[in-house]
Amino acid sequence: MNDEAPQKIAVDRAWSLYLAIHTDVDSADVRRCTLDRYLQRRWDFGEKDLEELTCSGLAYLSRLPCDDS
Repeated sequence: MNDEAPQKIAVDRAWSLYLAIHTDVDSADVRRCTLDRYLQRRWDFGEKDLEELTCSGLAYLSRLPCDDS
C-alpha cells in the first residue's frame, strides 16, 4: 500500500465537502492545489490520521480568501 494514500484521500474528501458547500467554486479551482500542498506539508511533518488531515484541510480552505469576481 502506498504510504501517501491517506494524504491523497484527505485532499479528495476535504475538496469534495468544500465543493458541496461552495457550489460556485469550480472543481478545477486553484484552491485544490493549495490544499494538496498544505496537506502534504502536514503529512511530511507527521500528521498521519486521515480524519485529522481532512478536518485540517477543511479548516485551511475556510481561511482562504473567496474569489468574488
